[in-house]
Amino acid sequence: MRRVLSIVLAVALLGGVAAAIYFGRQSDGENSSQDLTEVRGVIGSEKRTLFEDPAFVGVLAKHGLKVTVDQAGSRRIAELNLDNLDFAFPSSLPSAEKIQRTRNIQKSWSPFYSPMAIATFTPVADVLQAQGLVQAQGSYRVLDVPAFVAAAERGLRWDAIPNNQAYPAGKVVSITTTHPRDSNSAAMFAAVVSYLLNGRNVVRDQAQVNKVMERVVALFLSQGYLETSSEGPWDSYLATGLNFKPLVWVYEAQYVGRQLAGGVRPDAELIYPSPTVLSKHTLVPLTDAGDRLGKLLTEDPELQRLAARHGFRTAQFADVVGEKAPATVPNSIDPPAFEIQEAMLDEIARRYK
Repeated sequence: MRRVLSIVLAVALLGGVAAAIYFGRQSDGENSSQDLTEVRGVIGSEKRTLFEDPAFVGVLAKHGLKVTVDQAGSRRIAELNLDNLDFAFPSSLPSAEKIQRTRNIQKSWSPFYSPMAIATFTPVADVLQAQGLVQAQGSYRVLDVPAFVAAAERGLRWDAIPNNQAYPAGKVVSITTTHPRDSNSAAMFAAVVSYLLNGRNVVRDQAQVNKVMERVVALFLSQGYLETSSEGPWDSYLATGLNFKPLVWVYEAQYVGRQLAGGVRPDAELIYPSPTVLSKHTLVPLTDAGDRLGKLLTEDPELQRLAARHGFRTAQFADVVGEKAPATVPNSIDPPAFEIQEAMLDEIARRYK
């Protein structure tokens, strides 16, 4: 076996993006690195483990591709200078559509998606269920988001919840997200709460933004310091458990992929917000090579299976994941249009400053 070190080239990014480095394995008889077409792009951080997977790298090599990537929050990806790249792969359809409009690109590929969910711990979920904020739904549990938001807005603190020995902290109940300036997962949280605060309607214009803005901002500001990408709070959840936060807003794929790899704590639990929102990972091809990658990710059975192994929902998701996740996630909503979403997130980010 021979290792091929693929070093990600630095891309001129607004605000900067940490480079990703991954190793691909290559066996005798397979395409040499000289035979591979290099395809360069930028992805959301939650897809990093998929793109680092040696099996994933190997399948792409069989198709003659070597993919190198930088990573950034999906909001940031929509603002980047994407010249000299072959593709952009944000985690949200609105961000992808912004890139398409900016660069006058008609085509896109959506090879998989992931519902937003909440990483927590069974003792915390039990406490919330006793309060009527969480309900069992078959083999998994759901968070009643309207009831939870109401509790947060009236200032309910964890240590005021009766019989709460799981997390008796003197903090207002909240769900930990990422920073709205950079990250798609924060945008998805804003989409859900703005929908509820807008009378269960998607926010569609500036007047509706103005109507819900103060309450949406408050739900972010109550969290304190926020990470810039979904990888940050997720890694902290895995590493420190309840010493970090009791409820962390994540992509279902992050949890399920790690669970399949055997890397979550015994008391870890994933609950689903009701309503939730689907994060549609959408690749925008900037060159023919990027288009080829998008087509492969969408149509190649091996790549679809590997994506499912990393928790992403493809046609093979149920067969790969089994009972570790529900077959369907009911009660999902649509996010606002990109410009409306941006107006909300820019205002939240301004308040953080």
